[in-house]
Amino acid sequence: MLQREYAREALKQGLRLERRFGTNPYKFGMIGSSDAHTGLAAMEEDNFFGKTAPQEPSAERLTQTFVANKETGVTVMDWEVAAAGYAAVWATENTRKALFDAMERRETYATTGTRMVVRFFGGWEFTEADAGNRLPANVGYSKGVPMGGDLRGAPEGAAPSFLVAALRDPIGANLDRIQIVKGWLDEDGNPQERVYDVVWGDADRRQPDADGRLPAVGSTVDVASATWTNTIGDPELITVWQDPDFDADQAAFYYARVLEIPTPRWTAYDAVRFGNTPLPGTEMQLQERAYTSPIWYTP
Repeated sequence: MLQREYAREALKQGLRLERRFGTNPYKFGMIGSSDAHTGLAAMEEDNFFGKTAPQEPSAERLTQTFVANKETGVTVMDWEVAAAGYAAVWATENTRKALFDAMERRETYATTGTRMVVRFFGGWEFTEADAGNRLPANVGYSKGVPMGGDLRGAPEGAAPSFLVAALRDPIGANLDRIQIVKGWLDEDGNPQERVYDVVWGDADRRQPDADGRLPAVGSTVDVASATWTNTIGDPELITVWQDPDFDADQAAFYYARVLEIPTPRWTAYDAVRFGNTPLPGTEMQLQERAYTSPIWYTP
């Protein structure tokens, strides 16, 4: 990971600044969007209109150069450009006021283009039985705080627990796994992070190895036809996870990351539509995903 190039790095920097100055200027929520200059909101891999007008669908864009900076020597090919994502907002109603209220409280999440539904709550009282509730928001709001919220006042000897649920895009791919990403400061004030696999699809055929690593879900992508099937993964995932490494004296943040099974990338769709040959090294599939706003714990 390149330092300062990812949201997670800013979240960790926020913990350092809070320790030094008493306030965290990087308590932000997550949304997904595009920096495209086409005026179009279509972000699906099979309907990607490029970042600017010269990158609109054509038989040439799969092999053309997007940026070539002679001063820095940096070259970015068109195929390296991503199709971008969507902003998801948990609002009480579909009104301007309710949407802005939700964004102000950071009850938002980002996706890379998929329309999966994600819930994430943190608290001190969630139990395994809560994962069987068909209305996770009911138990989530009653026992804890939603994505974007704060946890304070840890009960003596308790560790935070998190209720996380995801439902696949109705016309999209099954889910590979849900991860919880944790960031914290160690005793010397150095930022640390860890990614936990907390629930995953096809649990009957894959389990973590001795080192705790979960095997890949596999892939059904047929690049030659730009197709895939939902014969792997699960349509929905839900669990309650408790931090096994919690230290009540350490500030921390937690957010959920949900991965779909592999699906064709826009490059695969272009190759089929225009019948051209991609350049060597061109990525032809990807795993769409979602990222929730964090939940912060402050001692």
